[in-house]
Amino acid sequence: MPIIKSAIKKVRKDKIRTARNAVKSNALKKLIKITRKTPNAKNLTAVFSALDKAAKTNLIHRNKAARLKSRLSKLVTPKAK
Repeated sequence: MPIIKSAIKKVRKDKIRTARNAVKSNALKKLIKITRKTPNAKNLTAVFSALDKAAKTNLIHRNKAARLKSRLSKLVTPKAK
């Protein structure tokens, strides 16, 4: 356990931030699963928005957001031969 006053405060802050990030992360994962199960334009726009917000707040890396967006958009748009 931390002894220094600022370290005690940091532990308290970190606990709150971890809980907040877990809620956001679980919501994002749920959206991605829904989009994979039923890929349509409405779900795609919702998950794109959520991925952009998650990348903006450093919940996930921006390249991971781009990769997921690319893979999900492939499900919605048919392959052109």
